[in-house]
Amino acid sequence: MNAILQNTGRYLRLSVVAASFLLPVCGFCAETPLFVTYTTQMEELGDLEITDKNITGKPDDLNRFGAAAVEFEYGAKPWWTTEFYLNGQVTQSESALFTGIRWENRFRVLHKNWLNAVLYFEYEDLSGADKTLLEVVGNDRVDDLGVSNSEARLERERELEMKLILDRDIKGWTIAGNFIAEKIFAPRPYEFGYAIGIIRPLARKNSRPCRMCLASMAAGLEVYGGLGTTQGFGFRDTSHYIGPALAWSPGHGTTFRISPNFGLNSASSGFLLRFGVTYEVEEFGRTVQNLFRRH
Repeated sequence: MNAILQNTGRYLRLSVVAASFLLPVCGFCAETPLFVTYTTQMEELGDLEITDKNITGKPDDLNRFGAAAVEFEYGAKPWWTTEFYLNGQVTQSESALFTGIRWENRFRVLHKNWLNAVLYFEYEDLSGADKTLLEVVGNDRVDDLGVSNSEARLERERELEMKLILDRDIKGWTIAGNFIAEKIFAPRPYEFGYAIGIIRPLARKNSRPCRMCLASMAAGLEVYGGLGTTQGFGFRDTSHYIGPALAWSPGHGTTFRISPNFGLNSASSGFLLRFGVTYEVEEFGRTVQNLFRRH
């Protein structure tokens, strides 16, 4: 995991340090603790969010691996959030690789008391060696993680990922569901997946930000997996996972998250550990505009 942090996280830390001196930050930022399931929460207009999202595991009879996705999320409009990813991974006894990029866009289409809806479109340009597991689709299996880096890096996957994101708040609980469809730009079938999550703050927010109180924490649980393809839709022959999650926002725009994930069938890895850190910069867009105006 050290190689991941050194190769793909170093510039994230530098960005965070630089931003802390140049830009104002939010005093308290409530972040979802979930890693795979999206809610309809959008980035605030003009704010920039930087996230280092990591995963590590050692499937049976396979080498231990670690992977990281570094995300830069920007609130372009109140109804539009755009995000850019840089992905990488390292596999024990093999190598560390930069595996590609993703460009995500989310558009709010419904915001009602009884239901919220967001449409998600993402372009991916990744090698077959990518192991970030930001979603599970089609007939993804744990065996796919055993392909050597030297072989998997030769496969290039350019595809469009689409999601219908729904959620609803019920008495302090947020319940979210995602339906996922992916299409590689090649004569191959559509692949489908799902993610379902539930979130609840551990206490009501205080009028003042607090570091070590329950009001700065949120807990959740998510279940996700593949749903086959247009040639064979369903839960069979694909991996499925469940995982509790915890988020802690001590203030200064920073949120830490952790989630142990457990495989639900023989096609899944027995155990995966997800962890990450998010740093939010308020009014990033306005600050950049002011800098250009001065010059």
